Order: sequence, then structure tokens, then C-alpha cells
Amino acid sequence: MSIKLGVAPIAWSNDDMPELGRETTLEKCLSEASRAGFTGIESGGKFPKNSKELLPKLEKENLQLCSGWYGASLLKNTPKEEFKLMREQMNLFKDCKSPCMVFAEVTKSIQGDSKTPLSQKPKLSEDEWKLLISRINEIGKMMFDENMPLAYHHHMGTVIETEEETRRLIESTNDDVKLLIDTGHMLFARGNSIKLTEDFIERIIHVHCKDIRKDVLEKSLKNNSSFRQAFLDGVFTVPGDGCIDYKPFLAILKNKNYDGWLVVEAEQDPSKANPFEYAKIGYNYLSKTAKECGFTIINQR
Repeated sequence: MSIKLGVAPIAWSNDDMPELGRETTLEKCLSEASRAGFTGIESGGKFPKNSKELLPKLEKENLQLCSGWYGASLLKNTPKEEFKLMREQMNLFKDCKSPCMVFAEVTKSIQGDSKTPLSQKPKLSEDEWKLLISRINEIGKMMFDENMPLAYHHHMGTVIETEEETRRLIESTNDDVKLLIDTGHMLFARGNSIKLTEDFIERIIHVHCKDIRKDVLEKSLKNNSSFRQAFLDGVFTVPGDGCIDYKPFLAILKNKNYDGWLVVEAEQDPSKANPFEYAKIGYNYLSKTAKECGFTIINQR
């Protein structure tokens, strides 16, 4: 069984806090991602919005676009309205042969709020659950019909954050709605990525490998920090630098025949955590551990 290793550009430039990595060029990000060993990268705010501009930049560094974030507002917009809003990004992803689109409902989200603690994150009423499920089912089919499947990302500070919420979402939606497992976000939410993977492997099409600094996590939970404050304090890091042992997780993916992307993602302050150095740590640890679990790493080079 083979997998591909990608990385997210958020370590170089943070779209939610542009002051973090403001001076870093896209060219430097792509070059360092490639030099660290990765063959794929997710999209970011500094990426061109059309494939004629983006593909040459990716090809220069032997990189493939392996997905990217889309924040939806389905509690406000109808699926048809949301589909129109995502059309430009979806066309870019299709042109670049991205395997999926990372998708999250961000209505009421507090992920970018520096003052609101995560304990006050939004929760759905029963009517809102019914509306969201119905609309995700509809837009999931629309995206699947365009060969750009929806990979739902459970995320801190959003309406789908916890293991219970993630489980309810997947159990309530149809097979066109796929799942992204993010090890860091699930641990932060005190959930179990391994159990979710065992239960929903047939729906999992994308994986974010985000690690956690245990001492910072405990401090953030104790202090009832906001999501933004937690990551500025350094709660996230790359695999191999935190408390998560990836071997049991990757062993289950191997046993369940997962053959998609593993994406290293860790939003950190680049002035404190050099993106290139941490990218190398993440790549080296993840590739070594994946091979130990029986995976073959596909290297497009």
C-alpha cells in the first residue's frame, strides 16, 4: 500500500493572521516544501487563483496541489449559493488535479477570535443540525458529481469540533460526504483519532498530521484559552516534535488500505519555529514511521 506526503503552507504564511510570515514569498514556501522532501502542498492565500499561473510554480518544484481549505456558511447559504462561491476554487483544484477539497462549516466559528475561549465554541440546535446535514448532503453530491469530493474537516472553534460531533456528522450524511482526520485537532478536542479511523475508514479520503505539545495543550485547557492564543503559545507542532505516537494511527491506516495523502500541518509563528527546519522534522519522522508500518512512499521525483 502506498501513500503520498504533503505539507500545508500555513507554517510559512498564516492566512488568518497575515502578519505571521507576511514577508515570506510563495516561491520560498514552495522551494522549501520541496527541499524538505514533500511531493504535495495544500493551497494558501498567496497562491494564484488560476491554474495557468499556479501550475508552472508547482511544476518548477515538482509539487502537486494535494488539496486546500474552504470555509463554508451552509447555515446561511443554500447549497446552490455556496456552490457558486466555491466555483473558482473548485475549478482551480480540478485543473491542478487535486484529490479533494478540505471543507468546514465556519458559521459562528470562533477560531479566529482572539478573545473568545474555546469553551464558548458554537453548538448546533437540533434544527440547525437537520439543516446542516441536509445542505452538506446536497453540496457533497454536487461536488462529488464534479469529481472534487468534499473532505469534511472537524476543526477547533467550529460547530463540528469534537469526536461526538464528527461522529454524528458522518453517521448522518450520505457516502458522498467524505472525512478528513486531523490528529492534532482531534486530540485538542480530547477525542480519539484512532477510534474514528477504525469506525469510518471507508469515508476517510484525506489526513492532516498535526502534532501537539502536551504541556501547552494542558496549559491552554487549564487557562480556557482562545484557539488563536493556543496556537500562538505553540500548542501545535509537526509530527515527531510533539506527544502523538503516529505508529498506532498509521498502522490502522495501513491495515485499512488507506492510499491517500498524509499532510503535515502545524500553524506556528514562523519567527519562533523555522518553517523549513520543522518541515524536515515532520517529513523525516512521518516517512520513517509510515515505512515502518508497511507503507510505500510515492515520490514523484
